[in-house]
Amino acid sequence: MTIRIKFFYLLLVLVSGSLMAQDNNTLKTSIPDEVTVNADQNKNWRMGQSSYSAKPKNSWELGVHLGHLFIDGDIDSKIPGGYGVGLHLRKAVHYVFSVRADFMYGQSKGIDPQGWTTPNFGGGLVEKGSTGGFQGYVPYEGLSDGWNPSYKTTQGYLALQGVINIGNLLFHKDRNKWNWYTAIGVGLSSHKANLDLLDASGKAYTGLSAIRGTNDKFNTKAGRKEIISDLEAKYDGDYETPGFKKAGIFRLGDETNVHVVFTASMGVSRKLSKRINLGLEHQVITSDNDYLDGIHFRTALDQSNNNDISHYTNLRLGINLGNFDKVTEPLYWLNPLDAQMNDIAALKQRPVFDLTDSDQDGIIDMLDQEMETPAGAPVDTRGIALDSDGDGLADYKDKEPYSPPGYVVSKEGVADVKCCINMEDVNKAIDVKAGSFAAKSDCGKWFLPMIHFDLDRSNIKPEFYGHLHHVASVMKMCPDLCITVQGHTDVRSSNNYNNSLSYSRAENVVNHLVSQYGVDRNRIKIMYGGEDTPMVAPSKREKEHYMNRRVEIRVCGPNDNEMSKPESTSSSSKSVKSTNSSKFIGNKNSGF
Repeated sequence: MTIRIKFFYLLLVLVSGSLMAQDNNTLKTSIPDEVTVNADQNKNWRMGQSSYSAKPKNSWELGVHLGHLFIDGDIDSKIPGGYGVGLHLRKAVHYVFSVRADFMYGQSKGIDPQGWTTPNFGGGLVEKGSTGGFQGYVPYEGLSDGWNPSYKTTQGYLALQGVINIGNLLFHKDRNKWNWYTAIGVGLSSHKANLDLLDASGKAYTGLSAIRGTNDKFNTKAGRKEIISDLEAKYDGDYETPGFKKAGIFRLGDETNVHVVFTASMGVSRKLSKRINLGLEHQVITSDNDYLDGIHFRTALDQSNNNDISHYTNLRLGINLGNFDKVTEPLYWLNPLDAQMNDIAALKQRPVFDLTDSDQDGIIDMLDQEMETPAGAPVDTRGIALDSDGDGLADYKDKEPYSPPGYVVSKEGVADVKCCINMEDVNKAIDVKAGSFAAKSDCGKWFLPMIHFDLDRSNIKPEFYGHLHHVASVMKMCPDLCITVQGHTDVRSSNNYNNSLSYSRAENVVNHLVSQYGVDRNRIKIMYGGEDTPMVAPSKREKEHYMNRRVEIRVCGPNDNEMSKPESTSSSSKSVKSTNSSKFIGNKNSGF
């Protein structure tokens, strides 16, 4: 085996190994091209022709939520005492920011253990009517011991919210299970507040001062709890009196009480599976409205300008919609650094190219599978000592390296036959071993290599320059030799387009041989086969496609004829970046 042949096989092994490693890494770590918004961009990124990968297509999240709702207003809320239910629909804009449409409907209640006992100043009922009493409320005539307000409010809102999460900015693992997020939004809200002011007979409640007792009772937690318990026992629970509504608010019809609201949330969610996550969130809902509990001011003297604020603490169950063969999880569950981290790890795992050959057999240690081959022993491309006749004895030990098959051999490797084989038999055996890759002529023994191309490219990759140098050397050594250069493609794109592409690949090989080495153009025949004669059965794996994207070089056969250039064809998804002169080979637009 000559040094040139060894070098060719070394390049073939290194290139094939690199492609397989790249392909395996791609399948394992990156998102398939068809699951991105721009498959061509993502494909170019994987091949090193684009700086950025394409954004993944990601699923929508449909959520349901349930929790506790209460109002921070003029009257003490019951905690627990309210509820809220709702739905949300969320879509990631990118890895950190997403948009969420949120709907909630709920109810809250409150009762004040502190007595409102200033009737001369309104006693909290400062919304005066035109009849001398308090509009919608009970007049204070005969109500000397004041009152303890009790309300029930139903409310709902529909809001559009922006959600910011940082839980997926990971540096030490590929996926997050926990996500912390915050959200702000704006929407529309409507509410209805009612007060329980009258007993079953339609009269104001009396005897409330006896329930409240002294101020010392109100000033203790146990005392307030006792007051509320006694009030609830006395009140009938019929919230018969409508609360006031702010004048001049935005309404959808005269009876609709609609406000613009602002929402602010903070939450944490836990991924249970690729499809489902569960979160805990607290949300604040505020607007220019001090009537959520039906009361504007506590008293005429305590005219606070603070608006009522709703608080909603809830559990959210999120469900990721869609087919995961076509979309990924929402981007806020993916690590945006995943592809870059894996690429860095793959680069670190690649061995340093070392040309050390410890046993001097012509195969470097990185590829040598038999590190201690005796000096001078012929080896194959793996560095393993040759056993040409397959008799179990390496050639350097075999006294008859080319024993005929089918005979018993001695310990020295000599076949037990009546007559020894001659040199012609040996040459035939070598020819059979070499197959179609070797040829015999008056100018010696040699082989003609094959070169491969990147997807949708016809330019010659630098790693195949040595192959073409070898072809030129053979043609100079054999001046009467005629060769056929035939281009091929993989099965993707149309037949007409692939015919043009395969012709361009063969033409670039011919131009390289002619311009770089002065080979006579008349000694070369150009042929093309497009996708019609694959070398490897087509599949979805890129390495099979790579083997089919090739130019074969062979000795001219009796049926080989120069083929004319096919008509120019364009493709909506591809463009042939061919070169007609070797001076363009290896430019910045090439795909290697």
